[in-house]
Amino acid sequence: ALSHTLCVALCLVLRSEATSPAKSCDKSCFSGTCTNGTCECDYGWVGDQCQHCQGRFKLTDLSGSLTDGPVNYKYKTKCTWLIEGYPNAVLRLRFSHFATECSWDHMYVYDGDSIYSPLIAVFSGLIVPESRRNETVPEVVTSSGYALLHFFSDAAYNLTGFNIAYSINSCPNNCSGHGRCSPANSASGRVYCECDDYWKGEACNIPYCKNNCGSPDHGYCDLTGEKLCVCNDSWQGPDCSLSVPSTEAFWVLPSVKPSAQSSGRASHQALVHSGLMWVVGGKLHRLSSLLKDDIFMFGGKLEVTSANVTDELWVFNIPGRAWSLQKPSLPPPYAVEGHTSHVVELPGGDLVMLTFFGYSPIYSYINKVQEYNIRTNSWQVVSPGGAVVQGGYGHSSVYDEASGCVFVHGGYKALGSNKYGLVDHMYRYHVHTKTWWILAESGSARYLHSAALLSGTVLVFGGNTHNDTSQSNGAKCFSADFLAYDIACDKWTVLPRPGLHRDINRFGHSAVVSNGSMYIYGGFSGPLLNDVLAYTPPSCPAFSNPIACAAAGPGVRCHWVNGRCLAWEPRSSEQVVPAAFCIKSTDNSEERCFRFSDCASCTANTEGCQWCEDRKCISASSNCTVVSRFLKSNPPTYMWRFVIRDYVKTNCRSCSLNSNCQWEPQQQECQAMPGQLCGEGWHHVGEACLRINSSRESYDNTQHYCKNLGGNIASLLTDKRVNFSALLSPQTLSPWVGLRKINVSYWAWEDMSPFTNTSLRWLPGEPSDSGFCAYLERAQVAGLKANPCTSTTDGLICPKSLSARPCKTPCSLRTSCANCTSQPTECMWCSSTQRCVDSSAYVISFPYGQCLEWQTQDCTAQNCSGLRTCAECLERAECGWCGDPTNTGKGVCMEGSYRGPMKTAAARVGPRVRDMVLDQSLCSSDRGYNWAFIQCPACQCNGHSRCVNSSVCEHCGNLTSGTHCQSCMPGYYGDPINGGKCNACKCNNHANVCHVNSGKCYCTTKGIKGDHCQLCDSENRYLGNPLRGTCYYNLLIDYQFTFSLLQEDDRHYTAINFMATPEQNLDMSINASNNFNLNITWSFSSTAGTISGEEMPIIARTNIKEHRDSFSCEKFNFRLHHNITFYVYVTNFSWPIKIQIAFSQHNNIMDLVQFFVTFFSCFLSLLLVAAVVWKVKQTCWASRRREQLMRERQQMASRPFASVAVALDAGSDREELLQAVPKPIAMEPCWGSRAGVLTVLLYLPRVPSGIPPPGQSGMVLSHTHTHTRHYMLLW
Repeated sequence: ALSHTLCVALCLVLRSEATSPAKSCDKSCFSGTCTNGTCECDYGWVGDQCQHCQGRFKLTDLSGSLTDGPVNYKYKTKCTWLIEGYPNAVLRLRFSHFATECSWDHMYVYDGDSIYSPLIAVFSGLIVPESRRNETVPEVVTSSGYALLHFFSDAAYNLTGFNIAYSINSCPNNCSGHGRCSPANSASGRVYCECDDYWKGEACNIPYCKNNCGSPDHGYCDLTGEKLCVCNDSWQGPDCSLSVPSTEAFWVLPSVKPSAQSSGRASHQALVHSGLMWVVGGKLHRLSSLLKDDIFMFGGKLEVTSANVTDELWVFNIPGRAWSLQKPSLPPPYAVEGHTSHVVELPGGDLVMLTFFGYSPIYSYINKVQEYNIRTNSWQVVSPGGAVVQGGYGHSSVYDEASGCVFVHGGYKALGSNKYGLVDHMYRYHVHTKTWWILAESGSARYLHSAALLSGTVLVFGGNTHNDTSQSNGAKCFSADFLAYDIACDKWTVLPRPGLHRDINRFGHSAVVSNGSMYIYGGFSGPLLNDVLAYTPPSCPAFSNPIACAAAGPGVRCHWVNGRCLAWEPRSSEQVVPAAFCIKSTDNSEERCFRFSDCASCTANTEGCQWCEDRKCISASSNCTVVSRFLKSNPPTYMWRFVIRDYVKTNCRSCSLNSNCQWEPQQQECQAMPGQLCGEGWHHVGEACLRINSSRESYDNTQHYCKNLGGNIASLLTDKRVNFSALLSPQTLSPWVGLRKINVSYWAWEDMSPFTNTSLRWLPGEPSDSGFCAYLERAQVAGLKANPCTSTTDGLICPKSLSARPCKTPCSLRTSCANCTSQPTECMWCSSTQRCVDSSAYVISFPYGQCLEWQTQDCTAQNCSGLRTCAECLERAECGWCGDPTNTGKGVCMEGSYRGPMKTAAARVGPRVRDMVLDQSLCSSDRGYNWAFIQCPACQCNGHSRCVNSSVCEHCGNLTSGTHCQSCMPGYYGDPINGGKCNACKCNNHANVCHVNSGKCYCTTKGIKGDHCQLCDSENRYLGNPLRGTCYYNLLIDYQFTFSLLQEDDRHYTAINFMATPEQNLDMSINASNNFNLNITWSFSSTAGTISGEEMPIIARTNIKEHRDSFSCEKFNFRLHHNITFYVYVTNFSWPIKIQIAFSQHNNIMDLVQFFVTFFSCFLSLLLVAAVVWKVKQTCWASRRREQLMRERQQMASRPFASVAVALDAGSDREELLQAVPKPIAMEPCWGSRAGVLTVLLYLPRVPSGIPPPGQSGMVLSHTHTHTRHYMLLW
């Protein structure tokens, strides 16, 4: 009955707990369930509200949506969605909202079930719908029946993320509201749009034949062919509404049918030849120029995994349809990408290809103009004059043949010390004078845009305008901005964006001019584009009067000539200034002039600036404090010929090209070398330091002298050294040079360099057989002359190497992740492309999102096979997990797709470097293996246990522990992950546990150290042999020691041992802050502690905090056994603890001599102290007495006083004085004035003569106390 009652009570308690209301969550759980006040997230979601995606998802519904979460996505996020349809089904993705960090956070879309499938789009930045039913929101289509979407974000800043809707076998964009969706006549289940009248296209989104093409006067609608307007000869435009010529500009989307081999392209080059547009390269940043029937292609990236930038020059012959590799003579050019090129004719008639700027992985952003001479097949770097310009990547340039000028705009550049970004600069380079000029800025920075020259106007379209670094300001990655630069007026104008029916934002496209129109091809806006846009500007002949002609534009510059309106074109560079017909700007140019920091740029621009001697650039309308005297005598147009140019060097290698500069790694800037870099008396010449001495010495003595200075006799290998020797050495000197005759016919420098490396020449008749050493003869004509080495000459030249800071290996030459990230602030490693790039060039190295994931530290496995757990494996988008048949969590990570593992296909020529094919036999289900791509198997026991309830490890075997058997048991170490083994800790019985991975023992006895507890800490007075015993701290007698085991490193200690060797009776005391066990033994053998039985126990106590004891000579014969040693074992204490221990010796019979010596020493010391104190006391008392007497005297001196006349002796003629009443000479009244002290003058007794005796006074002062009233009556 009792057991039944208890059972019923227990059931009631459990029922009450089960029916009690659960605790609610404070916040909503977006992708999870609330359990006891905490959000339990669904698979693939993380965060306190399950608001962030983090993992892989599989979607199988016919339609649905996917999102990163309801709030801003998380830093360092990787999310993957697989949408599974059925074979060959058409799957459509529509981006209803998308906002990520441009160029850093990407969404990759693959037409298939893995990242090895064709990549069809990469989205980044802002995609903002302009209206509720906006046709510009992109729609991405896959046809394989699958779609894989992979999202990666870095750690800079995050935005609102994305919301993407998908549908399977649905009509594109719901037929855009201009048609109906109908099923196709096939069993595939596909559908198509039946468009309404005057609408065409797959999504019925292209209007045609607007206003019926103005039929019949303007044209007609071709309903049987392309369904477009066919205009009459005098009409033009998409609807034939504009006359020929027209005063209005218009955009059209030409109906171009791409060939079967035509695909989307970006960073290509388009050229027009004989009415055809030729497209060269693509997505590899290789730039081309056209010369007659040849296309010159220079630089760019090679199509290999390393994506090396090349300096190759290829020529394509159009009639012959063949490529040929040119092999120019040395020196080679800079290997660059992101540059522009133009073929121009120099004044002498030579045809050259000019290459402007670009990025070099070795020298960073190049600001140089490289010139390839087609006739001589050679390269050279131009030394331009004019303004100081900064090179960059992804700029645009156009060549105006009429004026001989190249106009360069925008780009991604180095802005200063370790700062990079977009610019809106506009430069002009004159190919004849080789000078730069700074023009007006556009006000809108961009790169990877296009530029074309039409009617005296540079038209700039599109580009990447994102320049945000810490927060988004709304700048788009893909731009459709349309700008016009008026060459005549040096003025920028923003033109209306193309009003076409679909989105045309893009960057990385190309632009060409043909028949008065600009054609834009390709580019990138998520997918690679292969469409064509055409823009036709207003035509100047359409303006019929001078006023309308002058007011034409913007986007065209016209002028009235001989009764006609013609397009304005500059005839020479001198005309390219704000022309007379331009409206003068009223803006104050003072601020714009102030930004120029050098004389050349200050005077080579269109702002109207002047350079002052106080090194300031101000407006020409202002007054300098002191105008530069140089500018007074030299016109500003040509002043740059005499100015030292100062380019900004952006990395160590480019800085080292200038021998007068050195790279500062901390400030990340190129600085001028200090003047005394070589030291006093030395001269900096090239990459060395030279010293000239005028003493007269032999060759051997000169060699010895130079070696004492840390150098050698100078080898004049370079022109710089030769010129230095000719300029600085006096004409009277003929110095030795380091040239020696090696054998009968061979002369070489001291460093064994051949003599042919120098520009020096032998004098006529030399070298003679008169000597084996050479000197520089300066008497008439400078040249070398042979002389015996024992002879003497006037002067010598010594060199020494310059200790400049060496440059580190460029990032592009580092081939491993560890090597790349050894300097995390300098380089970044892209694991998907296996490339190391400079941190300042990551954006331009992967402008189209080619890098799936980058790292700056903590390099993990660089391929799937190096990942050992399923969770790590599925974090990499390219990997899948093959679980072994035991279903215990053991398996192999390998490259794969949703359908199974993949292997590398046989190498073949094609656009993909690494083609992968499906090979399900690598993880065959027939053999019991199971493939996991979306979610790891529930049982994850690392091969050391089976699971109960499918996910709980039943019992961890093989010496493992943990919820997933992922750790070794205490006392064992190893890596049990994925079937790894655990091994016993080898600690020589001095530790119970060790490091779980390395096996390093955590020694439990203080004073024992080593990975296996095999050493004593002898540096800290610990002695012993832990291999056979233990270690002891050697205590000093009559000292107290305190051991504080309080640090985190001491937490494993549970024991400490001491030893002491006394000479006589011993007292011992020990106490601690925690309880401990105590054992004390003694021995007189040197092997104690290592051999059993050598020690004899004395005390054994447990769980104590203190202990005191004495060891007397009666029990331990110290005199007979001089090596008696006591061992104290303190064990079984807990951390933290503080221990104090002391050993002290004492004698039974006091030493009388010592007593008396000590007594008298103390007594004499006491007397000495007393004498000193007494002396100090007397000195203080005397000082105080003197001060008191001084105060008394001062007080007495301050009393009131007065003079009084006294008659001492009166004659007969003054008898009336004798009859008067005597009076006191002074009175001092007391308090209340009722009494007082009177002072009178009295005669002392005298001799009859009236003269007092010698040595005595004749009168005295007498005082008396009297009543005041009586005195007043007498008075």
